[in-house]
Amino acid sequence: MATFKTLATNHKAGFQYFIQDKEEAGIALAGSEIKSVRAGRVSLNDAFIRPDEGELWLRNAHIARYEPSGISGHDPTRPRKLLMHRRQIKFLAGKVAEKGLTIVPLRVYLKGNRAKVEIALAKGKKLYDKRETITRREVERDLRRMVKR
Repeated sequence: MATFKTLATNHKAGFQYFIQDKEEAGIALAGSEIKSVRAGRVSLNDAFIRPDEGELWLRNAHIARYEPSGISGHDPTRPRKLLMHRRQIKFLAGKVAEKGLTIVPLRVYLKGNRAKVEIALAKGKKLYDKRETITRREVERDLRRMVKR
């Protein structure tokens, strides 16, 4: 049975988007990148996924340089190819093209020895939706406080 170890989460995604369908994808990484990922030096702030010529690319995800690799290290924010079945990629790319949805990374985790990213089809929230989310969160927080007393 595979073990899961979450390394990074995209906290902004739940606030900025309505999350619809979630999928799992592998990430094509260089040797120094996987060592840095296993050390937990990953950030998904401002990261997004773009379909391009039948492939999905993770952009703006920051994987810190692995210091022992020396000068032959990697560029921390280079585009990284996501590994999925062709039909899954076509499905996601079609949804993005026709409905105005976007694909966002939700979290990076290790599944066994492999680095995976959880991605989701998402629709952007309007300002009033974000205000509603904030209001709902504050009400839930107040209810938890009242229950504790």
